[in-house]
Amino acid sequence: MKEKTLWLNQIKGLCICLVVFYHSVITFYPHLSGFQHPWSGTLAKCWVYFNLYLAPFRMPVFFFISGFLIQRYIDGVSWRDSLGKRVGNILWVLALWGVLQWQALSRFTQWLAPDRDVSSSANAAYADSLGEFVQGMLTASTSLWYLYALIAYFVLCKLTSRGKTLMIAGLALLSIAINFLPTPWWGMNSVLRNVIYYALGAWYGTALMAWMMAFNVRQRWLALGAFALISVVLWFARTPLFLSLLSIFAIMKLFYAMGRRFPPSERSLLNVVGSNTIAIYTTHRILVEIFSLLLIGWFSTQARSPSVELAILLFYPFFSLLLCVATGMLARSLSQRLAGDIFFSPPSLAASRP
Repeated sequence: MKEKTLWLNQIKGLCICLVVFYHSVITFYPHLSGFQHPWSGTLAKCWVYFNLYLAPFRMPVFFFISGFLIQRYIDGVSWRDSLGKRVGNILWVLALWGVLQWQALSRFTQWLAPDRDVSSSANAAYADSLGEFVQGMLTASTSLWYLYALIAYFVLCKLTSRGKTLMIAGLALLSIAINFLPTPWWGMNSVLRNVIYYALGAWYGTALMAWMMAFNVRQRWLALGAFALISVVLWFARTPLFLSLLSIFAIMKLFYAMGRRFPPSERSLLNVVGSNTIAIYTTHRILVEIFSLLLIGWFSTQARSPSVELAILLFYPFFSLLLCVATGMLARSLSQRLAGDIFFSPPSLAASRP
């Protein structure tokens, strides 16, 4: 891997860790009750709110980098060559893991929590029938909506690249409007909200990257601080676009500066994690659901020490993150060694690999 892309890969590693962290929190803490320690309820709420505040720092930069890394496919590669690598590969993973998640979560829920009511969870992974599953996947109502978005974003950006100036303004307005006029599907809302960041990376990534590298924070700290203040105010007014743009700049500026001072290594932890984002993304939701079902059941039935309870509530997201990242990387390794990587590549591509 070229050294100049290692720091970007490390950001991808950070982003997938934040995604796993997010799902670990939302599948566990909001469903707890009957605490033994007087601080447990407060700690659970703190994790939920902290998770909420991380939102602008999670998916926007993930999508910006995803768009930046496919720039050459937008104008320099034909549709025929692009569809297999940029659409077909991701579509295979989306369909395969959509089915695997659906079947796995249905069975584990029946086994670990047969009385659990998921009827209000508009997620393809909780579908009661094939029709509901297909509808959920087509409307991005799936835990794998990131993959759905990558396909839709690439096709959109390649189709409209000649009118990108007007399109980028329209996508910015769409990102704001969707917070006030959402669609009936939560996944589709996320897809529409985040397309602006992918488009910025795909159409203007090179120019924005050069601007970011040359930007002198010390000389322009006052303007930057003013923009940050305005962005926070707008975020509380249900307009996260500007805070998300600021988060993209801040995260990339930080990792770029660190990369120059401490050159990243291909063996660094974040780089290894960033090289396995798809494997971690597709496998982690099954794991966090299993962890949460086991722990929620234990919390509701078992007598426990208040100090043990508090320790679990304090460290659970980190424990879940560690196991999910390790399992995702193991799954990718086993897929490559034992199955020709068929779990993460279409059969034709997997079969052509040595």
